[in-house]
Amino acid sequence: MMNFHPFEDANGDKLREECGVFGAIGAADSAAVTALGLHALQHRGQEAAGICSYDGEHFFNRRGLGHVAENFSTQEALAELPGNMASGHVRYSTTGGAGLRNVQPLYADLAAGGFAISHNGNISNSQALRDELVSKGAIFQSTSDTEVIIHLVATSRYPTTADRLIDALRMIEGAYSLIVMTPEGMIACRDPLGIRPLQMGKLGDAIVFASETVAFDVVGAEFIRQVQPGEIVKVGFDGKIESLHPFGNHKARPCIFEHVYFSRPDSIFDGRSVYEARKAIGAQLAIENPVDADLVVPVPDSGVPAAIGYAQQSGVPFELGIIRSHYVGRTFIQPGDGARHSSVKRKHNANRFLVEGKRIVLIDDSIVRGTTSLKIVEMMRDAGAIEVHFRVASPPTAHSCFYGVDTPERSKLLAARMDIEPMREFIKADSLAFVSIDGLYRAVGEAPRNNGCPQFCDACFTGDYPTSLTDLENREAHEAQLSFPVNKVA
Repeated sequence: MMNFHPFEDANGDKLREECGVFGAIGAADSAAVTALGLHALQHRGQEAAGICSYDGEHFFNRRGLGHVAENFSTQEALAELPGNMASGHVRYSTTGGAGLRNVQPLYADLAAGGFAISHNGNISNSQALRDELVSKGAIFQSTSDTEVIIHLVATSRYPTTADRLIDALRMIEGAYSLIVMTPEGMIACRDPLGIRPLQMGKLGDAIVFASETVAFDVVGAEFIRQVQPGEIVKVGFDGKIESLHPFGNHKARPCIFEHVYFSRPDSIFDGRSVYEARKAIGAQLAIENPVDADLVVPVPDSGVPAAIGYAQQSGVPFELGIIRSHYVGRTFIQPGDGARHSSVKRKHNANRFLVEGKRIVLIDDSIVRGTTSLKIVEMMRDAGAIEVHFRVASPPTAHSCFYGVDTPERSKLLAARMDIEPMREFIKADSLAFVSIDGLYRAVGEAPRNNGCPQFCDACFTGDYPTSLTDLENREAHEAQLSFPVNKVA
């Protein structure tokens, strides 16, 4: 079950993880293994996919727009990617926008040899670094923030590729999980706070890395452990593994939205089953926000585990009050604006026999712009529901993410513009409630947030960003300067 939200509309009314990464070294069919691993991570990025391989002498890079299956499902495509080391990437676009030139892995010929990089995350000072590099003569081939890392590595004066990468990363703020390929082997690393996930596994004699453990299940690999926050893992072609911790000790702040929505439910994140965590969030939601109702109905597919937990805790029966069609893709032809609403019904339909005359509790993972929630509530009412109560398995999303999540600007987030009651009126529900931030922490096995330092990055809910946001601060300062009245001297 993927986490693609089938009600996502043309305005992107859903938070989306920017991308997923996979790498394999020591596998005879490394490109095929990588393609299969990326297919398991397709929910993390459905805009483009790429794979780069190395045969001991040459690097080979193939990238394309669309899904993994559209680009890497044939033997002919995989034959273009020989070698026993490969890495790949699936993406949505945030920083840099869409276009083939931004599809990863990005590759460059450096003085020390080939360098291919796959990046999950977002560099929050990339524009400042880019401006400085360009002023010194750097020429960029893409608009991706990831290319900044390549230029920083290229200009570092350290002797080895690993040391040059570490030198580059010391200048970077924000979030990153990286898989890097060089002629010496593979390097996997994670930012010092561990905001974005990265896992390590073993497939026979090969070492594999992936954004989620579900990719290991699909390729038949054994999960070893997660790459630790701030850790650099070097894997040579002889199978030797070296672990470095060059950034000191930092309190980890992994993204809590991996538990809420991003990761597939059959993954393990931060040592816990994502499926069980979502059920626990739903149970906590029922404890905090009970309601007299006849049915608990999930918004497919992302609301299902939380709805099961809500139903089990509340005693209100769980039912599939919305049925999803699995034969309508995201690219279904839209004849015009007048067909937008009917496209929702092509993907989903209310189960009228169950819903009619009932009091319904709808469970979803989040509310972003609110337009999707409005459509779902209207669907239930059109099917004859006499009451529609909306319950959300996360706190209100009131702040933008700058760490690799495709978030609308803050002015377009419903919770940034409205309190709960106006939000309820906007989506036309009979009641609206969210799980509390402390309840969310309890559900995923941590102490309440206010009892000490937060265990996660929860900035999209709290506005507590764990790193500096240089580019944002520079942009806001520039905008303030432009808007400030200037008194001209006669």
